[in-house]
Order: sequence, then C-alpha cells, then structure tokens
Amino acid sequence: MGGRLKALTLVLVALTLAGCDRSRPSSQPAQPSPPSVQYIPRADNGPARPFAEAVRVGNMLYLSGQLGTDSTGKVVPGGIEAETRQTLDNIKAALERNGSSMDNVVKCTAMLADMSEWPAMNQVYATYFTKHFPARSAFGTTGLALGARMELECMATVE
Repeated sequence: MGGRLKALTLVLVALTLAGCDRSRPSSQPAQPSPPSVQYIPRADNGPARPFAEAVRVGNMLYLSGQLGTDSTGKVVPGGIEAETRQTLDNIKAALERNGSSMDNVVKCTAMLADMSEWPAMNQVYATYFTKHFPARSAFGTTGLALGARMELECMATVE
C-alpha cells in the first residue's frame, strides 16, 4: 500500500503543478481597458452623408476628410487657394468643436484633383500650422466629391 500511496501522491502533485503557470507572478497587474470610442456626428445640417465628422479613440481624434465647402455645402469659388483656405477653416472649426486645435494635429493626408496645384495649396496650408508641421501624405486623384480641387483629412490629439 505504501508504494501505491506514494505513486498516487506523486500523480496529484504533478497534476497540481501542471495547472500552475510559474512563469507569471500570482498577482498579475490588471490589463488596461481598451480606449473608449466616440462617434461624433456632423455638426452641419447639410444633406445626409454616411460618415461621422470625427471619431475619438482615447485621446486621438480622427477627422473625416474635409472639402472647401461653405455653410451651404457648396465648394467655394476662387480656385485651389480659396478651397484650401476654406478646407483648413473647416478643419480648424471641427477640431475646436471637439476639444482640439491646429497645434494638436499630428498627421494629415491631402488629396488633390490636379497635382500641378500642389505649390499653391502648400502655400496656404503652411500658414495654418504655426507651432509645428504635422506629418503628411499626399496623392493625386482622378476626381473628388462635389468637384472639389482638394480634400484634407487630419488626425489630432485631444487634451
């Protein structure tokens, strides 16, 4: 009986140890919870469009692409400079509505209907970032919504 009891004890000890993971401390730190996600509806009363003005994830704000449209939803006249100015004014307003600012922009993506207008767009764009220039990507398109010359989307931190 002594041999069987000893073998049974060894089996129980082995089974107990197999259920324990000794590589982790017994009091693991709590895993951080995922950041909250907030979908922010468009602020204007223009025609319904299937996208949010912005999405906030933790302290990051992701703006939908902005065009150089006025309060009526029409692209402003005057060419790429006027559109760029209006686009950036729209972005500035959206950032401020959502607790951010142009100083908190960390990344932009520019889309242009005609890449030959890049220098003119860039001259206006540069005047809106006085503290630092955010990272940026750009590409040419074969067309943009509402016949716009440019669209700009940005990501910013929220304080």
